[in-house]
Order: sequence, then structure tokens, then C-alpha cells
Amino acid sequence: MPTMLEAKPRTEFKNSAKRKIREQGNFPAIVNGQNESKPIYVNSIEFVKTIRETGRNGIILLNVDQDKHSVMLHDLQVDPLKNEVIHADFQIVNMKKEVEVQVNVHLIGDAQGVKDGGVLQQSIHQVSVRSLPNDIPASIDIDVTSLTVGDTVTIGDIQTNGSYELNHELSEVIASILPPKQEEEINSGEEQEPGQPEAAEGRETSEE
Repeated sequence: MPTMLEAKPRTEFKNSAKRKIREQGNFPAIVNGQNESKPIYVNSIEFVKTIRETGRNGIILLNVDQDKHSVMLHDLQVDPLKNEVIHADFQIVNMKKEVEVQVNVHLIGDAQGVKDGGVLQQSIHQVSVRSLPNDIPASIDIDVTSLTVGDTVTIGDIQTNGSYELNHELSEVIASILPPKQEEEINSGEEQEPGQPEAAEGRETSEE
């Protein structure tokens, strides 16, 4: 059962009205359907609780004055200074129709190759996933514990168990263990005697 989030319709759209909504601990939002968009506002604290429970791509049952919609969070705007949500777009979804979303990739565990002095490099932090809304993973976790220096993890290594498709080439590298950097000693093999050179480039040395 999806987590329910309460919302209220918005009827005023001036900046002063939006400011008042935020001062009351809410933020303005939009619900986008197939043929229409509905302005709403949502309580900030309840929204954060809901996203923590469902995940960024989870299904939310949005209740707008007893009118319930299965939605996904499509876009989120956050004030970088205050770290507060200032606007959100919700998309009504058909639970029987596949959708495409971006899912975060998390590397878990302490790689053996790092313990041996290697460097863990993650090339891909998000992947494009296609599936039914209820089958979207909250995140894709990859255990790197057994990776040694020179090992790589590719898209093809992700176990989807048939619940979703990855819109990537199987050979794309997600992470790798690079060998430790070695300092190179520069040695020309020649030693120069101290003092001024016999002839410096660009300078005449013959006596007049």
C-alpha cells in the first residue's frame, strides 16, 4: 500500500500567496495528469517523512481533498541556502504502464583492492531504469567488498531479477579499482658540472 500524503488545492497564485504558504510550513506544488495540471500545496515536514519512507522514485498516494491519485515525484526544487523544499512537481502514474526513471547507484562495503592501496573510482552514479511503477528499486546497491586492484563492475553485473530493465549497454563501467599511483623518479643520466655553460643559447660568446 503506497504511503498517503495530504495536500490542499491552491486558488491564489501571487508571490505573496506563495510566501504565506511557506511561512505556514508548507510549499507550493503541481500535480500533472494526462490532460490537466492541478496547483496544490503540501506540508514540508510530512513531505520529507514520506520521501524518506518511499524513496525518491516511490509511489505516493496523494490525497487532495479526498481526491486520491497515485503519483511519483517528478521534480523537486530546494533552496540551497536554507535547505528547504520550495516547489515540487508530482506526476500521476498508470500503475499498469511502464515508466522510465533515474535510480541512484550506491557502492557498499570496503573493497579489498582499496585495502591493498588501490583507488575506488565510481564512473556512474545514476542509471536509467524502465519498469512498472511498483517495481522501481529505491536504489541499486552494489557490494564491492571482493573487488581487487584491476577489477571492474559493469551494468551487466547488476542483478535485476527480471523486475526492471536497464537502459544502458551491458559493458558500461560503473566502478573500478585503480592501481596505486607510483612516483616516478626523473633521472636524465647525465651530471652537469657547476658553473656557467660554455655557450648559452641565444647569447654570443666570442670576443670582439
